[in-house]
Amino acid sequence: MKTGKFIPLGYINNVKIGYGTVDYKNLKTVYLKLNSWLLPETDTKDFDLIISRARREIKTHLYYLNSEFFRKEHIVDLDVRTKGIKLEKKSFMNLEITLFVKNQFDIRDKKVKSEIKELSDYIIQNNLKDKNLFNFYKNKK
Repeated sequence: MKTGKFIPLGYINNVKIGYGTVDYKNLKTVYLKLNSWLLPETDTKDFDLIISRARREIKTHLYYLNSEFFRKEHIVDLDVRTKGIKLEKKSFMNLEITLFVKNQFDIRDKKVKSEIKELSDYIIQNNLKDKNLFNFYKNKK
């Protein structure tokens, strides 16, 4: 029996966002998905450094997040294929954040949706701000 739920939240600055869980009846984690196409602005040799810095900033922000729904524990998976990044060529970014819940709640609740949207907006505006790489587009073309 399928017990997972996914709730799409639309786009923020050309980044598609949504969240869900694999088991909403026995809620232990909520995952947040952000994906977009990236186009680098300048040719930098060390895109790995940019990606790892962004991942570290996201982890730091999540650790200090004061939430009534989520604990400090989290998993951040920022996936960008850095070996093929070139000027004038878009690369796909997939960011998945797993948040561990404090107690059971309805993931469709407006307060949860609002907190997830605020968190997504903060991550896009502040943690993925390096314009050498993070110029977002809805599609590859």
